[in-house]
Amino acid sequence: MTGIGRVLVIVYAIMALGATGRSFVQIVERFDEAPVAYTLSALSAVVYIVATLALVFAGRRGWYVVAWVAIVFELVGVLVIGTLSLVMPELFAHPTVWSWFGMGYLFVPLVLPFLGIWWLATHHPAAEAQTPAPAAVAS
Repeated sequence: MTGIGRVLVIVYAIMALGATGRSFVQIVERFDEAPVAYTLSALSAVVYIVATLALVFAGRRGWYVVAWVAIVFELVGVLVIGTLSLVMPELFAHPTVWSWFGMGYLFVPLVLPFLGIWWLATHHPAAEAQTPAPAAVAS
């Protein structure tokens, strides 16, 4: 993986670390205050970890599908939780990674799944395996 793909993996890894750290602190210190919100933060952390691993190993059997599932789940999660946090703010008095469409993370959670889907759609491992290598220049 090179270029944009490598940057995508790095951003997913940063989000995984950030969401994991945030959810850990929220659950340890104040879980009784907002169990649903803090559980959603932990769920988003798991999704980012799985998506990171799946993107790294997307060329291996099965991981490409796992990447699709994780990133589509992430997109649905950020859209549903983002919408609910605006329409029913009382449900999200305590912020999650995906509330307000990831505003606490500069909207990276909203943009990232679209980039991930684009990357997966344009870099299918079977299609890349069938692409012939450039012919060696004879000297």
